[in-house]
Amino acid sequence: MNSKTKVGIIICDRYRCCAGGKCLRAMRNKEGAFSIYAGTGAELVGFTTCNGCPGGNVEYAGEEMVKNGAEVIHLATGMVVGYPPCPSITTFKSFLEKRYGVKVVVGTHPIPKKYLDMHSQLGTWENPQWEPLVEPIMCDDATRALYD
Repeated sequence: MNSKTKVGIIICDRYRCCAGGKCLRAMRNKEGAFSIYAGTGAELVGFTTCNGCPGGNVEYAGEEMVKNGAEVIHLATGMVVGYPPCPSITTFKSFLEKRYGVKVVVGTHPIPKKYLDMHSQLGTWENPQWEPLVEPIMCDDATRALYD
């Protein structure tokens, strides 16, 4: 029997009241960035916010999640689709990977269609640095529509 990968999720503080429904549904259905767990599954060991710009909780949260067994930390899709997207997302990813030796994945649930439409109009993700960040959560049109 395959064991589940233990994961933590850090969300943008703008969404601090989020109940995590889209992230948890995507984890359960192995959609969006959670598609990497197809065949094994994932177990949530931590869920918190960054504590607002400039992300003062990232250091503490990463340490706690790793202590609780996290093998992978996901930076939630909200950090990518918010207006504006998180300006520190690549810094958070690099820091967590180097400091805690944990894999960091940008994204959780698929990008909702309404956010893709708006960011496409704004040209937000036209910079090549965004391509690898949005790729795991882009999905197909039908799946994106389910997350609106």
